[in-house]
Amino acid sequence: QLQASGGGLVQAGGSLRLSCAASARTFSIIAMAWFRQAPGKERDIVAALSRSGGDTYYSDSVRGRFTISRDNAKNTVYLQMSSLKPEDTAVYYCAGAMTYYRNDVPVRLGAYDYWGQGTQVTVSS
Repeated sequence: QLQASGGGLVQAGGSLRLSCAASARTFSIIAMAWFRQAPGKERDIVAALSRSGGDTYYSDSVRGRFTISRDNAKNTVYLQMSSLKPEDTAVYYCAGAMTYYRNDVPVRLGAYDYWGQGTQVTVSS
């Protein structure tokens, strides 16, 4: 029910924006997040955003470089990635979690029920 797009190849220091579209019904009831998984590694959370859009979470490795946002009119969540590093190379997945409170920001992988297909981000040095 989630459709991710926007990955690609970029040089270190460059920027990319990922998008993830959902159906209107689904988007209104879920917090959204981006996870990433590098080869041979676990899938880790990168950033998350509450249903209200007012509360966020960023992993230490991306805080200050990545920004998560949502456009409720377009039922889409974005991940703006700047100052990209080779270690950001991974498959990025968008995910949605049903939450009781509008300001909840789940960070556990197991809290997410909806998943998009992955999109590859490759950062060259």
